[in-house]
Amino acid sequence: MTDATAGGMSAGPDRRSASLLTADPLMRRRNAAETRFRLYGVAAIMISLSMLFIMLWTIFSDGVSAFRQTSLTMAVTLDAERLDPQGNRARDDMMKVTTIGYTNLLNDALKSYMEARGIDTGEVSDRELSAFISRDTPAQLRNQVIANPDMLGQTIEVKGFATGRIDGYFKGRVTRETAQVDTNISVAQLELADQMREAGILTVGFNWKFLTNTDASDQRPEAAGLGIAIIGSAYMMLLVAVFVLPIGVAASIYLEEFAPKNRWTDLIEVNISNLAAVPSIVYGILGLAIFINFAKFPQSSPLVGALVLTLMTLPTIIIATRAAIRAVPPSIRDAALGIGASKMQTVFHHVLPLAAPGILTGTILGLASALGETAPLLLIGMVAFVANYPSGPLEGGMLEPATALPVQVYSWASRSDPAFIERSSGAIIVLLAFLLVMNIIAIVLRRRFERRW
Repeated sequence: MTDATAGGMSAGPDRRSASLLTADPLMRRRNAAETRFRLYGVAAIMISLSMLFIMLWTIFSDGVSAFRQTSLTMAVTLDAERLDPQGNRARDDMMKVTTIGYTNLLNDALKSYMEARGIDTGEVSDRELSAFISRDTPAQLRNQVIANPDMLGQTIEVKGFATGRIDGYFKGRVTRETAQVDTNISVAQLELADQMREAGILTVGFNWKFLTNTDASDQRPEAAGLGIAIIGSAYMMLLVAVFVLPIGVAASIYLEEFAPKNRWTDLIEVNISNLAAVPSIVYGILGLAIFINFAKFPQSSPLVGALVLTLMTLPTIIIATRAAIRAVPPSIRDAALGIGASKMQTVFHHVLPLAAPGILTGTILGLASALGETAPLLLIGMVAFVANYPSGPLEGGMLEPATALPVQVYSWASRSDPAFIERSSGAIIVLLAFLLVMNIIAIVLRRRFERRW
């Protein structure tokens, strides 16, 4: 007779009196603890989803309006005497007429256009009327005339941006109450803006130029766009993928399949794990010291940004790739070696194809994480104002100044004009769209190459 049997016999009468259908106090406490744990989990999920919803709602409610813009349309007669005083249609002489000359021409044209349509400006002075036209419009018209001098003497329809305050009025950012204390706009101007919208002079529509224009100065926020930031981010992600994928996969294969297990490889593994936890700004300092100060690479170029992001992303890619390789069952290796395959053939013909979904997923998620980094790019000068598009990737564009989406968000958010705050939220929406696409690609690739064993 064992102790268990003896204990069971002594407890026999009590067990016979208890029923499996009746919960004893211990079972009730266990069920209550399990119920509380489930409630804690549901509460944690609900809180997380609520915070995510609040964040997305705040971003989209503030940023969707950046994709809509108020435009001003009017007929303008291009007076040849004012725009080409010499009358010889020479480019150098025409360039002597600055944007101030075109601004005066547009101001006179707007006043005449409104008088012809029977719109009374009322208490709005000529100076306040000129505040309806964005400073970007004269510059764009000047470029068109210089590029095509045959336009002189013609009456054309000019469509340009309205200023940020007028645009903010139609988006609800500016009200009559705020206009009473705002030195840049008046209530009379807002009332005139309503008349101009009814007459079709002012219209609000989708703003494609928000995705294609370059950044703009503080005097014309309505013309600021993400064109250079999108190109710069695309260049950097292309270079990061080219740099990090072969290096990360090769290092992971060696450490996981070929490297001997000794103190040196242990030290390397520990350092890789530590580098994955280093703050991103440290990589920015490293990139500034090595790539700009020592190697003399061009400041604020996509190449330098890609090198910095490669250093930052490489430890994460190595860890993810090693995990994917380690997940391949040892039986696959044993079977390949058993039929005469070499170690190299086993790795590249069997292990690597089976680990490819995890490797691709980890790489794309690492690139998506690098796309949102701001601190290292600020230190290498990518926050600089860039007015010209970089050239193509095969034409040296990787070495020309550019910026990136997260840096553009930071730049606009740090400016005081509310129109730039609106655009920073719009830029976040574009950045989230990039991240969503990259995550979808990761899921598709994983399912496309996934193999079951």
